[in-house]
Amino acid sequence: MSILIVSPGKKLNRWKDALKAVDPSVAVFLPEEVKNPLDITFALSWNHPKKMFRKYPNLKCISSFGAGVDHLLSDTQIPMHVEIVRIIDPLLSKDMFEFALAVVMKHLRKLTRYTRYQEASIWKKHEYLRMQDIQIGIMGTGMIGHHVASELQRVGFRVAGWNRTGGQPTSYDKYHGTDQLNDFLKVSDVLICLLPLTRQTRGIINYSLLRELPVDAYVINFGRGAHVNERDLIRAIDEGHISGAHLDVFEEEPLPENHLFWQQPGIDITPHVASLTDPDSIAPQVMDNYHRSREGSPLNNLVSRDLGY
Repeated sequence: MSILIVSPGKKLNRWKDALKAVDPSVAVFLPEEVKNPLDITFALSWNHPKKMFRKYPNLKCISSFGAGVDHLLSDTQIPMHVEIVRIIDPLLSKDMFEFALAVVMKHLRKLTRYTRYQEASIWKKHEYLRMQDIQIGIMGTGMIGHHVASELQRVGFRVAGWNRTGGQPTSYDKYHGTDQLNDFLKVSDVLICLLPLTRQTRGIINYSLLRELPVDAYVINFGRGAHVNERDLIRAIDEGHISGAHLDVFEEEPLPENHLFWQQPGIDITPHVASLTDPDSIAPQVMDNYHRSREGSPLNNLVSRDLGY
């Protein structure tokens, strides 16, 4: 009864130490340390090599490193009896809000433009927008999206939210379902995508959606890269309907060196850093789900394979 940690390219010893600090009695292994695959009953995973879990026949549960689970749901070789859980962590929500606020203020104050002016030794001033000049639309008002929307409203922004199913009443304007999507888009001067990636949301930010936004709207994607139709976004920017975009997630990561986005005026890129999971913060809930899985108790933050989240 042991835990396996999998995340290619990530330094995993800190994660191992964090889990051991919560419960030293539990054996925790990295893939290269596993001597008997039959011992592995629980895994903590991010972007694992596809099909790798077939070698662990006693695996009962896999926890994502974060809130996203598309990397697990896309692996058809994970047996259906293996339960999948995700991380719900207040620190992830807090970090996401802070990054969203930084990107929105960068847009309002045109800071990217001044960075480029500095590179070209240009001294030139521009008018800027103020918080009261815009309304922010949050696509996806789950745990993280709701926190981001509420905090942006708290600091002084007008905020609207949209999701597929409605949910609980909120202090910000709420839209839901396909019937209300265009009404939501028409009032979103800055659109922030925080949707989960599902069959219904894949490619949702396409040309027709972008054309429903106000002229000069700004698009921010913190959800998943596959939410965005890349060529449609470039087209909308080139045509002048969208003023620009900040993209933190991409369908292929790392973003290839020859990708069009690198040289596209109006697009700012960050390497999937909007909200990074902290090992010490999430280790207790990972270990709690390990023990729940071992005991046959209900798991926390269980993912529905049908819904995709």
